[in-house]
Amino acid sequence: MNQIRIHTLLPLLLLAALCTSCSRNYRVEGNSSIISLDGKVLYLKMLQDGEWVPVDSGEVIHGCFRMKGPADSVRMVTLYMNNEALMPLVLESGKVKVSIAPGSLVAQGTPLNDKLYEFIRRRNEMEQSVEELQRKEARMVLDGANIDDIHADLEKQMQDKLTEMDTYIKQFIADNYENVLGPSVFMMICSAMPYPLMTEQVEDIMRTAPQSFKENPLVKDFLDKAKENMKLIEENKRLQESMAVRN
Repeated sequence: MNQIRIHTLLPLLLLAALCTSCSRNYRVEGNSSIISLDGKVLYLKMLQDGEWVPVDSGEVIHGCFRMKGPADSVRMVTLYMNNEALMPLVLESGKVKVSIAPGSLVAQGTPLNDKLYEFIRRRNEMEQSVEELQRKEARMVLDGANIDDIHADLEKQMQDKLTEMDTYIKQFIADNYENVLGPSVFMMICSAMPYPLMTEQVEDIMRTAPQSFKENPLVKDFLDKAKENMKLIEENKRLQESMAVRN
């Protein structure tokens, strides 16, 4: 009787193992309403040792493209057309639905992609609200309002919104210190700098960051360069002050 049960269970266990193995795959299913993309090959590229290395590719046919492969680990990649970066993606187990339209790039369907694009959506909304305040000030001045009367009030509103956005970004990175989103969003924010610097925002993030985050290769490289640049700035400042005293 035991032998019969074992023979019965073995195929089921093998099938379960096979299904588990198959489920550890990523699938990217994309659609594009941009006609010029038809016939073009899109690439998924990953940053390795300072170079963008292709991970997968797919041709856009009638506005659709597909890619799939093993998801042994969670990876942050970027969707490229030739050498033009289009949008970030997280390669993780599951199906990622990508939508490319004029003024809109969205990926959803897996936990980290959903989280990433919700972050991008909210951050874009905050940036647009800041820009709207700037446009509002310009319109009010054109309508004859006294700039001194409106500037102080709008400046306070703008600072409040900038503080809200800064707090949101830092909290998002802190919430994702231990997965690929934390370092990736940190680098996205820092890429807006002309060169790496230890700004107040960066120092605030590092103050609570675990060692694993600081040792991430991209983060570590940024921090090393930022600290070097800060030393150069301080040395240049001291040199200028010394020259001013002499003169």
